[in-house]
Amino acid sequence: MTATIPRVPVFDGHNDTLLKRVITKGTDRETDFFERSTLGHIDLPRAQEGGLVGGLFAMFVPSNIRQDFSKPYNPSDTKNYDEIDQSQALDFTLKMAAEAFRLERSSNGRVRICHNVREIRECIDQGIFAISLHIEGAEAIDTDFNALEVLYNAGLRSLGPVWSRKNVFADGAPMRFPSSPDTGPGLTDTGKALVKACNELGILIDLSHLTEKGFWDVAATSNKPLVASHSNAHAICPNARNLTDRQLDAIRETNGLVGLNFHTAFLREDGGYSRQTPLETMVKHVSHLIDRLGEDGVALGSDFDGCMTPTDIPDAAALPALIESFRQAGFGEELIAKIAFKNWLSVLDCTQN
Repeated sequence: MTATIPRVPVFDGHNDTLLKRVITKGTDRETDFFERSTLGHIDLPRAQEGGLVGGLFAMFVPSNIRQDFSKPYNPSDTKNYDEIDQSQALDFTLKMAAEAFRLERSSNGRVRICHNVREIRECIDQGIFAISLHIEGAEAIDTDFNALEVLYNAGLRSLGPVWSRKNVFADGAPMRFPSSPDTGPGLTDTGKALVKACNELGILIDLSHLTEKGFWDVAATSNKPLVASHSNAHAICPNARNLTDRQLDAIRETNGLVGLNFHTAFLREDGGYSRQTPLETMVKHVSHLIDRLGEDGVALGSDFDGCMTPTDIPDAAALPALIESFRQAGFGEELIAKIAFKNWLSVLDCTQN
């Protein structure tokens, strides 16, 4: 009789589900989070089917919030990288935070916004979907950090100073292939002050999307583990969004973490936008990350609802296929558990106060 392998819980380091929900509200693409859909990547039934127990839910403000989101995203359109006004960004961020609060309130106890790792662990134990709020690109934060204080008290526990565009805090790395991540300036003085303010509050600083100079500025400024929530190995896919071995070594020195991004253009050696990307390519990145970071420094940062995923992982329900690919590559069950959820909980515990 063959023993049944238990479903591995997955705590994911990055998704754009809140943005997806806000921009589709009132359209024919609006979905019920509590009903299974074929649109997008995450809803509660598909999360439960795939073992996704929660994750960092990003609040990202597009440069053109009035664009037609029903059309495919064009990474070459320069309008997608225009700087954005702080008050406009804050207003849009509040819409996404409010969407998270509404999901929690209407869930009948099935969804919870978590403020610390203890609450996340309780959710995993009790079968409750755990949401931890994250900001991707800090345009919503004013230079006096008043919004930061308010959003922290609302549940914000992770923040990326930039997306792939410039703001008052730093420059963002473009989605350029082939390219070094050394594409422009790093943190401004205000950006360094933001890092220190986040350290003081216990908000994780996310290095994904920063230029290489920005990465090293955070490394010199922060007193917390270095974390890139959704980035891959530059040695395999030389996209400006990925991390060099030197950067990975610096992350390891701080007991930090990198979450594997599922976006095909950040996975493929040719940098191509093709869903015909085998799971073996994802395993190759994870193996390289383990070699540079150690078993405690690698996790998942899917970018669900914000990226083009491989055909074999069309949505959250298919996460067991990736887990099985790790087994086929010879990863032991304890290592798989670390990659799937344990490492995220450990690093969040180290960064939160």
